[in-house]
Amino acid sequence: MGDAILATSLLNTLRHNFPDAQIHFVLNERIAPLFKRHPSIDRCITFTDDERHHSLTYIRKVWHIVHETHYDVIIDMRSTMNTMLFAILSPSSTYRIGVDKGYTKIAFNHTIGPCGDKYSMVEYDTRYALPLQTIRPIEPVYTFTLKITEEEKQDFGAYLTSQGINLNRPVMLANVTAKLASKVWMEDRMVWVLNHFLNQNPDYQIIFNYAPGQEEENARRIYAQMGKPHQVFIDIQAHSSRELVAMAGYMTLFFGNEGGARHIAQAAGCPSLAICAPENSKRVWIPQTQVLAEGISPIDTLSTNNISEETYRKMSREEKYGLLTQEFVWNRLQSFMTKL
Repeated sequence: MGDAILATSLLNTLRHNFPDAQIHFVLNERIAPLFKRHPSIDRCITFTDDERHHSLTYIRKVWHIVHETHYDVIIDMRSTMNTMLFAILSPSSTYRIGVDKGYTKIAFNHTIGPCGDKYSMVEYDTRYALPLQTIRPIEPVYTFTLKITEEEKQDFGAYLTSQGINLNRPVMLANVTAKLASKVWMEDRMVWVLNHFLNQNPDYQIIFNYAPGQEEENARRIYAQMGKPHQVFIDIQAHSSRELVAMAGYMTLFFGNEGGARHIAQAAGCPSLAICAPENSKRVWIPQTQVLAEGISPIDTLSTNNISEETYRKMSREEKYGLLTQEFVWNRLQSFMTKL
């Protein structure tokens, strides 16, 4: 989901430079509703899990898609053996654009290098439009966006009010857990920081963001460890990705583990401060747009701990994560609050 949200920067770039173009977006069926009515998308083409994992069904559907509509441009942002099939089955498309992976030359006539740590994902994604400069100069749009209706936003605001949220007071959306355990900062440190936050900011309300299942178990355990403060609303839930966009529109800030929910928050205009896992680059995954967004990474602590980059590279993943002390994160959160 996070990758697809960031990819709207490319869609916005295409719409800005080619306003009359028909833009079709291929994605997994389960996340398609998030992009409904997006102004830079004319049609969402979806694949179910069954279609993607049944080879013959998948090949037939791709063949039908590219022969039903003659595409002048095919941009493959993943450039895997599966996704390359769109370009392979449409050799007459003038621009077949993908990532240079050596073997991808059989599918594409224009390629771009891998992202690495040189660009943010927003900057990188807009680079897929560069081959189209042979048509006209390309002006990149370094903004990723999501759209919901005013009715959807108002309905969720009414729900928040019914659940006891005072919309005239500040609200934090806290991502205290994550789908992948590798992206979750230590629970005891999260508890310490959030309790300190409430002590210093008693007017704030906090909503925990989590998905059903293991994430909910984690969130409720953290809530209990905090002492179940009345300022924390554990039972407020966004039951769809679109509702999460609506929720983010009412939030004062997002704080917590980096992931798709943070991308939604930034796309909805909510300032965010995210804790990044050691292997995740802040520059890549927290793009700088008009919306305030910052990250906290273990590598930020090197000067504080008097650790060289060489020593840091030799440390285990757990040792790197351990560098993010509760005091360090708390200080960064306090500094971030002054910018709101």
